[in-house]
Amino acid sequence: MNEVVLYTTGSCPYCVRAKRLLDRKEVEYTEFRVDGNDVLREEMYQRSNRFTVPQIFIGEYHVGGFDDMYLLDLEGDLDPLLFPPNEQEPQ
Repeated sequence: MNEVVLYTTGSCPYCVRAKRLLDRKEVEYTEFRVDGNDVLREEMYQRSNRFTVPQIFIGEYHVGGFDDMYLLDLEGDLDPLLFPPNEQEPQ
């Protein structure tokens, strides 16, 4: 499974939705809370060129926000990013 990183805040409903989607898929992720942390917020901006949350990365691929990840899932393109071809999605 590719490493998944989320930049989030505590009051963001889209951050909650992103984590729920990943939890349903039994995907482990690293969450960086940027609220009140200027260093992490700057890191997020440098990686994504965006100030909004969540910002989601799968491996080195910048997915974008929750809507972007949800659309990838609807189109069947999220699982191949999460689970490389030599790995199976958990049942």
